[in-house]
Amino acid sequence: MCWRKAMEWYADEVRSLEQMRKQEAPGRIMFYGSSSFRLWETLTEDLSPWPVVNHAFGGSTLAACVYFFERLVKPYAPRSLICYAGDNDLGDGQAPASVIASFRTLLGKVDQHLGPIPFAFVSIKASPARWYLREQICTVNEAIREELRARTLGYFIDVYHPMLNRDGTPRQTLFADDGLHLSPEGYQLWTEILAAYRYPLLEP
Repeated sequence: MCWRKAMEWYADEVRSLEQMRKQEAPGRIMFYGSSSFRLWETLTEDLSPWPVVNHAFGGSTLAACVYFFERLVKPYAPRSLICYAGDNDLGDGQAPASVIASFRTLLGKVDQHLGPIPFAFVSIKASPARWYLREQICTVNEAIREELRARTLGYFIDVYHPMLNRDGTPRQTLFADDGLHLSPEGYQLWTEILAAYRYPLLEP
């Protein structure tokens, strides 16, 4: 019950997304997950001409992505799905094993409800604000990489390493002042990385 109660924190934004997206045509490329996607205000422009739609919601965890999947993903029948989440799970104190379990549940929902569509997970980033979690982040990232390696049309998109300096610390210019979310330069880097996966994630 407490877990369900926690999900109510997202209720208003989820309802707002449902209302905004009612007129959307199905078959788009869906971005799903937490604020790192939600705050990507230039997403449509950056990935033009590909038909992208943003169903990310603030503060989302992987557990929340699982919980709201049937409401925010399934009805829109995306032709490919790109997810970023897990960052907040670890930040909230969840153990890597719990985050990995949530990912496996999410992947199961993708296969159950959407079939063998292209599915990509953008790795959890190494932000200055959560640098203390880097060992847990790497554990989760590596486990998810292995999960997707075994899936047809599964893609692990590494942004962790490209966002580091040569000395292995986070590149400050890629982050906003809070040290957690991305700066315009950070989103530019993500755009370049995603463009390398245009087939089959972005192209029809």
